[in-house]
Amino acid sequence: MLGFVPPLPQQPGRPPSSGHMIVCGDDALARRLAVELRFIYGERVTLLLPPGRDASGPQTPMTQRGRAAALFGRMSAAMNRAGHGNGATDGSGDTNAGVEAVRIMEAPEPSDDVLEEAGIDRAAALALVYDDDERNIRAALTARRFNPRLRLVIRLYNRKLGQHLEELLDQAAAVAMPGIDPALLDASTTVLSDADTAAPALAATALTGSSKVIQAEGLLLRAAERPPPGPGESADPGLCTLALLSSTTNDPAGAEGSDSSGDEAPQLLPDERALAETTGRGTVVLEAISRADPARPATRMGGRGAPLSQVFSRRLRWSALGIALAALALVVASLLTTRDGLVHSTYLTLLDLLGMNDPSEDGTTARKVIQLLSGVAGLLLLPLLIAAVLEAFGTLRTASSLRRPPRGLSGHVVLLGLGKIGTRVLMRLRELDIPVVVVEEDPEARGIPLARSLHVPTVIGDVTQEGVLEAAKIYRARALLALTSIDTTNLEATLYARSVKPDLRVALRLYDDEFATAVYRTLRTAHPQALTRSRSVSHLAAPAFAGAMMGRQVLGAIPVERKVMLFAALEVAGHPQLEGRTVEQAFRAGAWRVLAIDATPPADRNPDLAAPPPFDPEGAPPPPSSGLVWDLHPGYVLRAQDRVVIAATRRGLAELLRRQRSAVPGR
Repeated sequence: MLGFVPPLPQQPGRPPSSGHMIVCGDDALARRLAVELRFIYGERVTLLLPPGRDASGPQTPMTQRGRAAALFGRMSAAMNRAGHGNGATDGSGDTNAGVEAVRIMEAPEPSDDVLEEAGIDRAAALALVYDDDERNIRAALTARRFNPRLRLVIRLYNRKLGQHLEELLDQAAAVAMPGIDPALLDASTTVLSDADTAAPALAATALTGSSKVIQAEGLLLRAAERPPPGPGESADPGLCTLALLSSTTNDPAGAEGSDSSGDEAPQLLPDERALAETTGRGTVVLEAISRADPARPATRMGGRGAPLSQVFSRRLRWSALGIALAALALVVASLLTTRDGLVHSTYLTLLDLLGMNDPSEDGTTARKVIQLLSGVAGLLLLPLLIAAVLEAFGTLRTASSLRRPPRGLSGHVVLLGLGKIGTRVLMRLRELDIPVVVVEEDPEARGIPLARSLHVPTVIGDVTQEGVLEAAKIYRARALLALTSIDTTNLEATLYARSVKPDLRVALRLYDDEFATAVYRTLRTAHPQALTRSRSVSHLAAPAFAGAMMGRQVLGAIPVERKVMLFAALEVAGHPQLEGRTVEQAFRAGAWRVLAIDATPPADRNPDLAAPPPFDPEGAPPPPSSGLVWDLHPGYVLRAQDRVVIAATRRGLAELLRRQRSAVPGR
């Protein structure tokens, strides 16, 4: 699928000069991050990979080194085509002329000797993006010992551990460098999770189909796709237009929405002229800005108790109802034939029903018949009681285990896979109170304890086997999220689900970009009325990791077809493209746009704009309103002390950071 792999260039035997960046990892995120730093930011990069084949992609017999070489080759060719095809000389093509190729090293572990060979003591930043948290922590402690000034970006799934590790490494840097600038110390260590970065986009795809949400200082930025206006209609720009979608949405041979799609590709951050001249294209607009709820734990499905419908089966409940009606009929018959009172007739009937009464030898014929019928009903009651006890025992035994999808469930999201990504997406969906049914093959998967604690219905089985998706009620679902680590499994589940429900909303995770492009085109054309999205976790997460390595905070990434738009917080100082310019003058089409200004005094600013307000279960008053000003006058002049929130393309953000870096002495 990757095609021909060109031979790797000879790697230099000497360590690189100072100021380079080191990326250590064992999966697609490491390779994607190296590409981002080299081809987007123009940095000198050393990539450390384990030897041997890539365990995350067993269907393709290619080594880690071969995969990286193929990816670099394709990216370099695309950059050259972009530069020559457009005649660009302003940085839109490959502006990294004179920057040496990525230096690829192979080593099983990032040991002391390996890091020294990579030039850790002279590096500007180090990214540790192994899939193993322990390996990343061990390497981070080693790197901080070698180079206290090193900027560390660490991939950790355990968020609580990540917070403690970040504080520990920052303290170590502060001790090693007394008097360090607090701003530099704040960017010294950054702990990120690719699962946390990608989960909001994946959950939003299933939740609202075409809406994406970015959080900034307790506020929600909601971007929504809007179809092209009809004849005589005008498109509603919302607060601002972020992107124009592809012009070949329903064409199987048309653009797939990536950076290599030419003029038919999506246009990010278009200007007024482009909006006026373009017809027949959908748009992505900034639709609403609302207050975010405080961070609260994910809610359980079905509450804390176990209703009768979950304790006893439907058949048993109908049987019990039949016995009760029979007993009632016997009581009525006793009243009509014996002339006894209601209480006495009920008492005698229950005694007969339970086999506790004496034979009515001297009674009337009617009394004897009623007694015989009560005995027969009592015989039917005995197995019913035994079945109820067994079912109740089984339900209580599995109360702390996994729930089955309840009968009548509809409008839910079917989530395939409970690995790192699936677990974070499940938590996100439950925080939004979206009903979910999980399908997982491994009963010991990472996310099974979370599904059990949240009472999420779970189907244990191979999704490619017949009947598994039916057990998850796929025919009544609102969306399917295929997030397993195997491309063919995700594709097979998607195709089968679409055969059951053609209008099902689908988002699938695909590992290989070329494979994802082909799948996206085919599914989009075969089912034009149904939403189809293919997502790469590394593609969504890499910009945030790259921004952290450059010392900047990326608030989030919004996928626009197969492109990515970034939202970042920047200090105006040191950016000549922003400082001293009005908001209107600072806007550059296809690169960046100022969305908001933080009016909070610099000493009181929140360093982490992406953090949600704390949740107080005791109902404490809400936190103070945000200092971000979103309704900006086009004539407002940006000052050096301002902090702004911008929407930017990957190249636009890289250009801002490159310009700032070139203005810093010593770099």
